[in-house]
Amino acid sequence: MTANNNRHLYRSRKERIIAGICGGLADYFGLDVSKLRVALLILILIGGLSIWVYIILWLVVPQDPKG
Repeated sequence: MTANNNRHLYRSRKERIIAGICGGLADYFGLDVSKLRVALLILILIGGLSIWVYIILWLVVPQDPKG
């Protein structure tokens, strides 16, 4: 039995404030984008997640080709 796993991580064109990273991650994992943004902000502010991770994702993750 094989699983059809054709999901790809893309930066969102619709759910974006800066680069679409949170929108893309929320779409990929099936999460609410607002809750993901709040969680990311909290992690950045307390030092658990560096802003550099966000910038690297911005550079590495391609933009959604479908728009």
